[in-house]
Formats: sequence, C-alpha cells, structure tokens
Amino acid sequence: MSTRLISIRIASDLVARLERASREEGMTRSELAKTLMDEGLRMAEHPGIVFRPGSAGRRPALAGGPDVWEVIRLFLQLDEGGEAAIARTATLAALTPDQVQVALRYYAAYQDEIDEWIRIVDEESDRAQAAWAREQALLHR
Repeated sequence: MSTRLISIRIASDLVARLERASREEGMTRSELAKTLMDEGLRMAEHPGIVFRPGSAGRRPALAGGPDVWEVIRLFLQLDEGGEAAIARTATLAALTPDQVQVALRYYAAYQDEIDEWIRIVDEESDRAQAAWAREQALLHR
C-alpha cells in the first residue's frame, strides 16, 4: 500500500487527547490517527457500524449489537438465501433485518477483513476446546 504525507492543523487539546490515547493503546500518534481516520470514514460510509477495542484488536460491530463477524458467520451457515436468510439471521441473532443488512453491506466492502476475524475466532475456539479436553482427560483418568 502506498502512503502519502498530509499536513493538517489540529487544536492543541485534540493533540493532547491523541497523545494520551496513543499511549493507552500502545500505538504512535500517527498510527492511532490513521486508525481513527479510517474507522471514521468507514462509519460514515456504513451507518450503523462502530468499532470496538478488544484483546485481538479493534473490530467492526453493529451499533448496539454484536460484532459484524458474528452476524456474517451466522448468515453464512444458513441453508437459506436472500431475504429468507436475512430474516432467519435477524431472528436467531435477535436483530432487525435492517441491522443484518448493515452487516452484509459492510461485509461486501471488507470481506477479507471479516473472513479473517472469523478465522481467528475459530482458531481460538479450537485451541480452547482442545485445552478443555486435555483438562478433562486429566480429571477423569
């Protein structure tokens, strides 16, 4: 990815907040500013999407709802397609069909990113299940 240098003037209090937040996040000011700018643009392009911090990094989510990857994972597991899949996902996830469509639009724009979140979560789940099985084997020998 190519990068370009831009110069902008920012109010002193905003710079102080950026410095404090970058220390808390363990990122440089520049990295955090780029992250927040990207997220802000994505939220503007996809109303209803927010970004949440977590141990695996910041992730897209529905405002007042689950992470986008959770909605998409459920949607992709269904046998139905089209409007029926949207309605079924909404029912199973306790969402509105509009919320499911917000997640689908975001997924259409950032499919690789959401597929990667699903892969990471599946791997973590597999590791946790294997650890639990090993523990159970020790307890019941």
